[in-house]
Amino acid sequence: MTLVSLTELIAQLPDGSVLTDPEVTESYRHDWARDPNAGKPLAVVRATNTADVQAVVRWASANAVPVVPRGAGSGLSGGATAVDGGIVLSTERMREITVDPVTRTAVVGPGLLNAEVKQAVAEHGLWYPPDPSSFEICSIGGNTATNAGGLCCVKYGVTTDYVLGMQVVLADGTAVRLGGPRLKDAAGLSLTKLFVGSEGTLGIITEITLRLIPAQPQQTTVVATFATLEESAAAILAITRLLRPSMLEFMDKVAINAVEDELRMGLDRDAEALVIARSDAPGPYAAAEAETMAQACRDNGAVEVFHTDDPEDGEAFCAARRFAIPAVELKGALLLEDVGVPVPQLAALVRGIANIAAERDVMVSVIAHAGDGNTHPLIVYNPDDAEMTDRAHVAFGEIMSLAIGLGGTITGEHGVGRLKKAWLPDYLGPEVMDLTKRIKQALDPQGILNPGAIL
Repeated sequence: MTLVSLTELIAQLPDGSVLTDPEVTESYRHDWARDPNAGKPLAVVRATNTADVQAVVRWASANAVPVVPRGAGSGLSGGATAVDGGIVLSTERMREITVDPVTRTAVVGPGLLNAEVKQAVAEHGLWYPPDPSSFEICSIGGNTATNAGGLCCVKYGVTTDYVLGMQVVLADGTAVRLGGPRLKDAAGLSLTKLFVGSEGTLGIITEITLRLIPAQPQQTTVVATFATLEESAAAILAITRLLRPSMLEFMDKVAINAVEDELRMGLDRDAEALVIARSDAPGPYAAAEAETMAQACRDNGAVEVFHTDDPEDGEAFCAARRFAIPAVELKGALLLEDVGVPVPQLAALVRGIANIAAERDVMVSVIAHAGDGNTHPLIVYNPDDAEMTDRAHVAFGEIMSLAIGLGGTITGEHGVGRLKKAWLPDYLGPEVMDLTKRIKQALDPQGILNPGAIL
């Protein structure tokens, strides 16, 4: 790549948009997955609007330069890993938001944080439900690109359930509008849904129209501890058979102790599992649902069960669950997964992961959005120990193969990125893998959009 061609790009963009200082671009090379194979980008471009993105993509297409879209960099699968000689296209400056309380929609820029969207719509008595544990630091654009989930998805669904439309820049620089502020729209192919979860490999999302719902009622929280993983899984299955909780989360013994080491909440360090469930049913029904869930836990061997409608107490336990990944990460470097299985297979998955951890002699903590079968195995290892690192990576692959064998998926909400793509063919099968490649080829024939991610 010549300096002249980069100069041409700089001339088309607002001053200060193109960053080339290696000390600055270094911080844009990785997402939270810390892919060791991250390349060194030619430049980082901080776009301010759709026209900026179009200019970058047209220049990249003309010069056969790869473009890696990046939101807040909080991804956990290497989906925003820089490539050598490419452009990292950051949407962090695209932060506009317009809320329409009548249609209960919001048009947002991809650089807004999830928490900022929640706060803005709350001023109108509305709620944007998807709530990844990293909601305070992750962007709406990244959430859309990975079809992010979260703690309340067991009842309210994931990001795709709230994306009504978007503007997306294609690989040739064309900007197209898909969908819009309509709750029902069956005209044409479902192209909006195609781009949700596509991880920047088919186009770059520059604007998103979100569906909103009325503010969530006050919640009642149930907390239960168990002496065995199997009993906790049985309780989770019993709860999901009876009702739809607004949250149903799981933490294993490693996570419980890691959180307790830091927060000193008085969690039971001897418990093999902690289950946190919530109900946001209106009026007195929340208390009734909470008691139903508490009884399901008692019936399945819970050591201790309590429930509360105190917002601060309930939120403290939710904060403990959200803090689980950072707490475990304090024990060592992490390989993070988010394999999912049908809920009846949850016990088999958790027990199988424990067996893999024992066989490979690595620490693996499991936390989960248990109500929908989406687990987060956290493999702890020392990156300076080559032999341990090898064992950790073997365990990583075995856990994904285990999930596939149980009828599950290699990712429920984090995306495939670069870290999981080797297992995608086993999950999809040859026919669907071929179809996926055909769609990619049709929309990005040069292969410049996020190369190395997914495929």
